[in-house]
Parts: sequence; C-alpha cells; structure tokens
Amino acid sequence: MTMFDVVVVGAGFGGLYAIERLRRDGLSVVALESASDVGGVWFHNRYPGARVDIESLDYCYQFSSELTHEWRWSERYAAQDELLRYLNFVADKFELRRHIRFNTTLAGARWRPDQARYALTTHTGEALSCRFLMLATGNLSAARIPNFAGLASFEGEWVQTSDWPERDVQIEGRRVAVIGTGSSGVQAITAIAPRAQQLYVFQRTPNFSVPARNAPLSDEAYAAAVNMPDRREMLLGTPVGSVFGLPAPALNYAEYSEAARAERLQAQWALGGQGMNRVFADQGLDLAVNAVVSEFVREKIRELVKDPAVAEQLCPQDHPIGTRRLCLDTGYYETFNRDNVALVNVAGDPIEEITPTGIQLRGGAKYEVELIVFALGFHAFRGAMDRIDIRNAAGASISDAWRRGPRTLLGLMTAGFPNLFHLTGPGSPSVLTNMALMNEQHVDFAADLIAYMRAVDAETIEPELAAQDVWTDEVTRAASTLLRLNVDNYMVHVNADDGSRVFMPYTGGLARFNATCRAIAADGFKGFVFGGKGEMRS
Repeated sequence: MTMFDVVVVGAGFGGLYAIERLRRDGLSVVALESASDVGGVWFHNRYPGARVDIESLDYCYQFSSELTHEWRWSERYAAQDELLRYLNFVADKFELRRHIRFNTTLAGARWRPDQARYALTTHTGEALSCRFLMLATGNLSAARIPNFAGLASFEGEWVQTSDWPERDVQIEGRRVAVIGTGSSGVQAITAIAPRAQQLYVFQRTPNFSVPARNAPLSDEAYAAAVNMPDRREMLLGTPVGSVFGLPAPALNYAEYSEAARAERLQAQWALGGQGMNRVFADQGLDLAVNAVVSEFVREKIRELVKDPAVAEQLCPQDHPIGTRRLCLDTGYYETFNRDNVALVNVAGDPIEEITPTGIQLRGGAKYEVELIVFALGFHAFRGAMDRIDIRNAAGASISDAWRRGPRTLLGLMTAGFPNLFHLTGPGSPSVLTNMALMNEQHVDFAADLIAYMRAVDAETIEPELAAQDVWTDEVTRAASTLLRLNVDNYMVHVNADDGSRVFMPYTGGLARFNATCRAIAADGFKGFVFGGKGEMRS
C-alpha cells in the first residue's frame, strides 16, 4: 500500500493548484485523474463552440505573478482549446504531472479511525493510504447519460458535449440533431449550424441567452490586468471574483429614472456578458423588476429571429432571467434564420424514441439524422462524489449526510467525515463565482488548516456540528429572498416528501465569504474540531 499525506482527486483548475500548494508546503501528494491528461472540465468538454463564460483575464490562476505575465490570452472569452493549452502550460511550468496518476479512477475510500487515515482503492484494485483526501472533482463534471428508448438501435453516431471524443467528429455534410438548449447546447448549436447539411434543434425549455461580445483581447486590456497591483486581493474582494464585463455597481430599479433604466439595459446588452444579471440591484429579488429585464431580452430575441413563431418559441416564459444559468452566445438566435436549421419544440410533443435512422416524437413526427449531439447537462454538486464510495467510520456516505440537502462548514468539510475536503462544495459561493479563483481560495484555506494542524500536533479535523448548523442556516438565510430559490435549476435541492427547497451555493458573495474564512482562521480555526495527537508523517 502506497502512503501519502494528501490524495487529490481531479486534475482540473482545483486539482492542479492543490498539488502545487500542498507540495510547496512540504506534503507528499498525489492526484488521481480519470482522464488521460490534465484539464478537468476543459479536457472533456471539447465540443465545437465550447468557451468560458467569464472573462479570460479573470478566469485564470492568480497565485503567481510570474504566471500571469507569461500567459497571454488571445480573446475576451477563451475557447476550450486555449483553456486546455493554458492548463497544460501550468502543469509543465510547475512540473505537476509527476504527481498525477492519469487514467486512474478512485473507486472507494474508507476512514480508518485507528490510523487517522483513509484507505483508498482505485478502479484497478490498487490500494493507497492518505491522511487527507481532497476532492477537486468539480460541480459540473458528472454528466447526465442519455436515457432515450431505442438509443442502442441508432445506426448513426451519437456524442455528448460533456464528454466529447478526442477524435474528429464529422459534421460537414451530415444531418445533425442537438438535444438540449442549455449553455453547452447554445454554444454547440451556434458552431455546428454553419457546418452541417441540416441541423435540428430539439428544445424542451428555452433559456435566456445574451451576447458574449467576444473579441480579440487588446494589448491595453491585457496590460491593465497583469500590471494591476494586488490583483488577487482585489478579485477576492469582489462579489463574484471578476471585474471585467460587469456594469457599474447597480442601484435598485426605483432609483433610476425611466430614461436611465432604458439606457442601462441597452448599455449592458451592448457590452455583453454576465452583467445582464446585474442591470438592477434588485432584479434577482423583485419579480416585477426582473420582468422588465426579462422582457427586454425577449424583445431582442424577437428582433433577431425573422420568423415570429420561432422567435416566440425561443422566448423563455417559465422562469425569470437569471434564475437559471444565463447563457452567453455569439449569434445563437441568428442561427435560427439559416435555411438549414429547424427548431423542434418537444415541450408538448416529447421525444418518444430514438429509431435506427433518427428521432421520433410522441405525436409521430420523424427526423432522420446521422449524428445526435446530446447536451443534457450534469448531476451538479454531488454527482461526482456519489460516484466514489466514500465512507466514514460509521459506514455512512456524504449522500447520507446530505439526504435533505447539503450541510457543510464553508462548503469545504462535512461533520462526521474527518480530513475530507470537498473543494468549492455546496455552502461556498461555488458556481456563482469565478471558479478558477474560488478553487484557489478553497485550496489555500484547506492548506492553511492542515498547516495549523501540524503546528498544534493534531491528527484529525472536522467541523463542529453546531458550527456547521450555524453556517448552513446562514447559507439558507442568504438565499431566502431570491427568486432563484423557487425556480427548478441545478442549484436547488428539492426534498421529495414535503417539497422543501434548499439553495446549495452561498449567495452572500465571494468577498464576504473570504472575509469569514479569514476571520475563522485568525481565531484558531474556530468551528473546527481537532483530534488526536502525534506527528504527521506518511
């Protein structure tokens, strides 16, 4: 059995930085990565059109000024291939690959209280042991698998945006179907349409999408970012860990004149990006205010799509803007003006089955295609953890502890599971922030916690149950007035028995969260229980 101080699961943004920081702290560390190389979500999501929806200058590591100056982003929103090159560059620069076991999946982990260690088993049966287990598995990494009747009979080819093949997938000259119109679907549809002979877009629920306004990154913008003093601290002091592409701080809707409201809406549409969620400070809280922004975007859709009937089908009516993930696009709605693109609304006439030659709806309509692209999204937050059989001393799993919604301290640890870190988990700002920076922040807090344990000669660490309850209540309180809480989306856990709803990320913002973490650390990591005595050696 091979023994380590820390085993990290995953080699994406979080996993790579965890290796670098923990190794720098003098710990023996290995990362287990199921893929054949680094990159995480940017390794698997290599579908046509895949692109980040946070500005490239923010969506990157901030821990190394040297790294910041060495990498020059080419576009405002980096494409998947550039992001993957960046993560490979980081892995090479800091010589991280020698600490990673590729093509290796963690199958199970058992906490051994007599040893204060986890006993791990990989999918090949290899045994490892570690004092700390750090899950850098991501919140959007466990893909939803297509489960359509007849799929096995399909004589064409089918692929998933979430696990796109490394080989070339032929699109030119083929009849293609895309099923799903979330963020990945929007990007893939826009990129596939000009290449396919015919594209059928199967839409169950339309989502709001706004222009990304992607463009080459100017020398001025690059220089301003990399030469900004204390850039990392500045980003940690913002609500979402990002400064580019956002409107000036918003006032409540009522505080603007009618002319100023119209000007602000149009200015943000012209700027593009996620700022459409922040045109007015109260649009996420007040349904009437949100309706103004929602209808503004619907009117833009009607202007962009020539066929009025198609435009109306593309206009979301079942949820306020920003209550589901806002998509960014480069010409998505204009795609439906193409002669070779057809929208198939399956909300009222769902897909009945996949046939050998295509797709058949319940009403009998048939669409013959040669390639099906599934853009079905992910089992968010706990999906990747549920695929690993992690058990504590009592034989319980994280899923058992989170049955009625996640309960964590700072989104990082769960009571009853010593020495187990789940980076950017529920209860942290997580997917509501710049995830590159969020991973850095969480890794640093975990590493500082481990260093403190070494200083006080402790062997185990886990949250106090009372402290975890207080933090979980704070997460609930922060989200209690959000419109988003009452809309079904991947951030909301719904209990089947009584319909109670739990909003999983912390909505108080990264700045407040980071300040809370620092205050806890300064107070001897108050709220955490330290146990055991003895040196920490592997």
